[in-house]
Amino acid sequence: MSLNSADRLAGCLAPAKLNLFLHVVGRRPDGYHLLQTAFRLLDWGDRLDFRVRRDGALRRMNEVPGVAEADDLVIRAARLLQARSGCTLGADITVHKQLPMGGGLGGGSSDAATTLLALNHLWGTGLTREALQALGLTLGADVPFFIYGRDAFAEGVGERFQPLTLPEAWYVILSPGVSVPTSEIFSAGELTRNTEPIKIADFAASTTRNDLQPVACNRYPEVAAAIDWLAQHAPARMTGSGACVFAQAADEADAERIVRNCPARWKAWKARSLSRHPLFAMVD
Repeated sequence: MSLNSADRLAGCLAPAKLNLFLHVVGRRPDGYHLLQTAFRLLDWGDRLDFRVRRDGALRRMNEVPGVAEADDLVIRAARLLQARSGCTLGADITVHKQLPMGGGLGGGSSDAATTLLALNHLWGTGLTREALQALGLTLGADVPFFIYGRDAFAEGVGERFQPLTLPEAWYVILSPGVSVPTSEIFSAGELTRNTEPIKIADFAASTTRNDLQPVACNRYPEVAAAIDWLAQHAPARMTGSGACVFAQAADEADAERIVRNCPARWKAWKARSLSRHPLFAMVD
């Protein structure tokens, strides 16, 4: 990230996330699922540029395939911050996409969180981290985590956090080339919704899984095939509601080796864990 002037931020990372595990432990009367998960930030993701406008307009300066400007969480997040803060400034926003859509890596949610953090700073709106998290939750369940900005044990609908201290690690992330709609997986009749809750103190010693993985694998065989291939190299699991899968590598060289061997029909990346969101210090 570089600070070009008082009214610009360029190259702001919107980091990917991994769900090291994801348990569905219940369902609220309003239909929202109660979850437990361990979120981990990665030093890889989309990048966004911001320039303040004095006329109050909000514009996305480039095309994002498959996402209309009016529907983009980036624009929706900026409008929400304007409305909540009463700010009369606007912004030109450029989104450099790297993360695959429908991949379970939190791309759209991370873009929204980076937008809230960056514009809260550039516009001088002064909202606290907790206030921004509350705004983010109205945009999507994963947005508050990225504003929280560090590895976390999460509960509720994914909005209650306890910090996790995890050793640095290298990961391989593999995209099987399909997009998995989150709503489809969570609404599936075969989804298990009664996993026994665990405590954060028991996280390392507990047997964990991703409860969404069997549903996604059954409906999208390419996800299952990707897990099977990656599992030949290291224990592999789906992140979020899919479609991307991941494995922890022994080190960077091991991650590079696995990426090189990835079948041509898929895409694979290496990424290192990230202890803090790059914009963490911009908000109290």
